Amino acid sequence: MKPVVVTGPPRADIADAAALGEHGTATVHEAQGRTGYLGPQFRPAWPGARIGGTAVTALCWPGDNLMIHVAVEQCHEGDVLVVATTSPSTDGLFGELFATALARRGVRGVVLGTGVRDVADLRAMGFPAWSTAVSAQGTVKATAGGVNVPVVLGGQVVHPGDVVVADDDGVVRVARTDVAQVLDASAARVAKEAANRAAFQEGTLGLDVYGMREKLVQLGVEYVPYEKYRQERS
Repeated sequence: MKPVVVTGPPRADIADAAALGEHGTATVHEAQGRTGYLGPQFRPAWPGARIGGTAVTALCWPGDNLMIHVAVEQCHEGDVLVVATTSPSTDGLFGELFATALARRGVRGVVLGTGVRDVADLRAMGFPAWSTAVSAQGTVKATAGGVNVPVVLGGQVVHPGDVVVADDDGVVRVARTDVAQVLDASAARVAKEAANRAAFQEGTLGLDVYGMREKLVQLGVEYVPYEKYRQERS
């Protein structure tokens, strides 16, 4: 790939991105048809963080964080830095000093398809980070890659300006052009879950809330008294 830094790509609305972040990864994933999930390998550096922001992407070589330095300059308030490598890597490409620089620019967090380090410092400063590894292994700054180019993480293509939502359940990507639709669907899902929660609190069973009794009949499930069941089994 020819080294390139793309400047000024279109971004989703940062308020919409924040609203999706409030809904959370599981809700957003369901709301957009169970798509966009990066997979269980992406874990938070510390528990309790929840973000939604617009993606600035960096494509790095394994063990080389040069392009993260380049990407910092392209980050704006409300962004999430998304880092991929050209081949698998678990080295600690990102740590507390990067987080300090990004926090100063109003960046909401980082998602790394590689390793993170300085976890205790990230937790203490409250900077959210998701990665596929935690590693003290250091890096070099030697090989150029790309910034604000499409990258692949967990089988999902993340374009600059897409929305990235992340929390304790993992990371999900929402295409920039789909944000309004997914935001509406997420709000509808939250309202539906609130109604279901109220029903559960009143003692209604999930079998009835979700209308599953007819499904059980269709599947041939039979309710049998214990004595009859025991006799049939003997």
